[in-house]
Amino acid sequence: MTRKRYASVWDAIEENPAEAENMKLRARLMTAVRDYIAREGLSQAQAAKLFGVTQPRISDLVRGKIDLFSIDMLINMLATAGVRVDLKIAARRV
Repeated sequence: MTRKRYASVWDAIEENPAEAENMKLRARLMTAVRDYIAREGLSQAQAAKLFGVTQPRISDLVRGKIDLFSIDMLINMLATAGVRVDLKIAARRV
């Protein structure tokens, strides 16, 4: 029995490579927002006020509910926090 190896959990979960890439990017952005909140010592209520969302929305982010957040929203949150987002595009390795 051979076991298939994947570069990431998203590659294993998602059948569509485009969706896997989308999920990887969203996961990295969510982690960056969560790290910012923790680094700044913000409560969920303070973070919600900063980002212009509700506290339950921040709770969803902290709990990793990735399906509730778009790439645009996460980038906007990081920009509001003054965090610069750099994008690197590379050819896919086979």
